Order: sequence, then C-alpha cells, then structure tokens
Amino acid sequence: MCRTGQEPDPPEAGKTTTDAAFTALLEDSAEDLYEAAPCGYLSTLMDGTIAKINTTLLDWLGLQREAVVGRLRFPDLLTVGGKLYHETHFAPLLRMQGELRGIALEMKGTDGRRLPVLVSSVVKHGTEGEPLLIRTTVFDASDRRAYEQELLRRRKEAEDARAEAERAHAEAEAARRQAEADRERLSAAIAVLQQSLVPSTLPAVPGLEAAVYYHTASPDRLGGDFYDLFPLAEGRWAFFLGDVSGKGPQAASLTSLTRYTLRAAALHDHEPAAALATLNAVLHERYTAGGDPRFCTVIFGVIEPPDPGGRTRLRLASGGHPPALVMRANGQADYLPTPGGLLVGALPAAPFSTAQTTLAPGDTLLLYTDGLTEARTGPTREHLFGDDALRAFATDHAPATPQAMISALTGLLERFGDGLDDDTALLALGVPSTHPTQSPVTNQLQ
Repeated sequence: MCRTGQEPDPPEAGKTTTDAAFTALLEDSAEDLYEAAPCGYLSTLMDGTIAKINTTLLDWLGLQREAVVGRLRFPDLLTVGGKLYHETHFAPLLRMQGELRGIALEMKGTDGRRLPVLVSSVVKHGTEGEPLLIRTTVFDASDRRAYEQELLRRRKEAEDARAEAERAHAEAEAARRQAEADRERLSAAIAVLQQSLVPSTLPAVPGLEAAVYYHTASPDRLGGDFYDLFPLAEGRWAFFLGDVSGKGPQAASLTSLTRYTLRAAALHDHEPAAALATLNAVLHERYTAGGDPRFCTVIFGVIEPPDPGGRTRLRLASGGHPPALVMRANGQADYLPTPGGLLVGALPAAPFSTAQTTLAPGDTLLLYTDGLTEARTGPTREHLFGDDALRAFATDHAPATPQAMISALTGLLERFGDGLDDDTALLALGVPSTHPTQSPVTNQLQ
C-alpha cells in the first residue's frame, strides 16, 4: 500500500530491502546473542556451581564475571528466602522432573537491591542419560511486582470508596442499597481469602485429638491470626499458632509468607527454635531491613511419636507469643513457660529456646492468640480477661478433651460480646484416654 500521489515500490525492490534486513540480523554471532540477550542466562554444574553466565545477568546484579564463574553457586545469587525455597523446593523438584518453568524468586544485587525474577531451569543429560549440567533462564519480573503492588493499592482505594459510600448511605435509599451490595461482595471475597490463609481441615494425628476455632473480629477485614498442623518425617508432626502485625491485605501477605516459611523450615530442620530463627531471618530481610517493619508472634511445636503407653512428648519454642496452657488428667492446669522468645522479624538476630512437655492420656495442650486474654469484660469494658482468669477457667474445666475445651472457650467468647474486639484463634491438642490410633479432628471458623 502507498500514500496518495506516490507510485508503489517495485515488487523486486521491496523484496531486496527485506532480504537485506534479514541478512543484517543474521550477521549477529551466537555469542553476541547469548551475552546481550534481553534475559539472563547461566549454566551450572549439578551442585549449583556457576560455569557460565551472560553479561545481561551480570549487569543486573552488578557482578564481575571472574568473581562469579567457578566461585559462586546459583543459590548464592538469591536472597535468604530464595535460598530456602531453592534448597527445599526448587532443587528437589528439578532433580525429579528435569525442568521447572516460571518460578518466582528474588535475586540480590551488590548494592543490596532485590531483583524479583522468574526462573526456568532444565537439566542437560549426556548420551547415556546422566545429568551433566543445569541451564537456567532468568527474566526480570520487576514490572510484575509493580503490578502486584498496584493491585494492593487499588484494593485499598476500593475499600476507602466503599467506606465513603457507607457513610453517605443516609442521603438516599438508592445509595444505601448500592453501598450494601458493595459491602456484601467485599465481605464474600474477604471470607474466601480468609479461608485460604488457614487450613480448611486439620489432619488426623495418630494417638492425638485436635480441635480448632477461629473467630474473626470483623467480616470486612482480613484477620491476622493463623495456625497449622502438618506431618514431618519419621512419625513426627509439627504445629504452630500465631498472630501477625496489622490487618487487611498486608497482613494477609505476611500471614501467607509466615505459614509457608514455617512449613518449609520445619521440613528442613525439626527443631522448633531453628524454624523460628529461619522465619525471623526471612521477615527481617523482607520487611524490617527495607524500612517497612512487620513482625509476628508465634508458638511452634513438634510432636514426637507416642510411646507404648500413649504418652506423647512435645517440644515448643515461642516468638513473643502467650505461653501454652496444659490441662492435666488429674484436674490441674498451668502455663508451660517458653522463655527467651522475642517478636519474630523485629531484630536481625533473635534468641529462641525450646521447652518441652509430655502429654499423658487425658492431658490437653491449648494454644491461643491474645484476642482471648485481652478481651474486655465488666459492665464498662474497662478490665481485660487476663492470664489468671484463663488459667482459672481451664482449671474449672480440667480434665477436658480438646473438643470439650474448645467448646467451653467458644461459649466464653460469645459471652464477651462486644468486648471481644480482636481476632482469636484457638488450637487444642490432647491424648485421648482410650488411645485411638486415629483421632477425630474438629475445625470451627467464625
């Protein structure tokens, strides 16, 4: 096609021009295409040692080739969280499947800058099927991260707009109805997201009963409490319960990171204190070190296989969380001290220590968040329920199965009424008197 008043180019002249352009493109050498590609390339030995890396990736990270090739491993280019994910998920899956595509990680530059990337790797095999090396492609995902942050910002704007609509609902019935419809849609979305942040059900643990209850203070805001119960190797089980700082989408993001980090850390090291130390390093690097301090309180425990008499040993570590409450079969109830725990993520290095207890048949361990003990009581709501009142309540109900204790506490929370203004999570674990091999598990979410 040509502009009015101009003669079209002769067909042969156009073809000659196109052929010349393609010929110029084909003059680039394979080495130039590799080094100056718009994405990062590197090849590593099977142990991760970097054997080759292109200029693009070196420039992104501010590194020199002689300081990388043969000296660093691929995980050395990642952040602390990225290293943990690489060792516990990425590398094992790559060995099993032979390739992985589009995995989100973060790399660190020499200036401390964090570079979000998407990584794809494939194992190159020899003629006899033996793995020789790993070829990896790295794409800059900064725009994708910015897009995710923009979504969070837009979500906050939507919440602000909904709140404004609710304040103006008295001006007109039509406006009130529209605001109410918006509120219902948002609540439904938050409820679905809230369900995704905690297990839909708890697994059955051999030799134990488990019961859980989760109360959200407001249906319009994402809660910050979390819990989990999952299997480890050699018949062990891990559990945790905690509370993150803040509310809303940011708290949900922190909750998700906390849960998956603790799960991965527990699979890597079964010591409760080690799991909290790993979480502390990840949260501090991700938030506090970047000038956006966020932290959580959490109590983490490991359940050992029961002995022939049905007794089960538990090892626990706490990061600034209220202590666990143990109710014995003889009717006694008291707190299990877990000293030395600081808020997780607040400091670059925080000391954590491990305590232990043994649950005999008829004993129950209760974990809870501070929404329970900080509930306001009395006619004027001036007093907190407190630790002493909780211990007295537990003593009055001991001995109690996990389900019986959760049911009693659920009734207590309902009696608090508007004095319960914070999210509250309850998790009870107990050894049944009859020693069943598979025990019932109860979940409640309000």
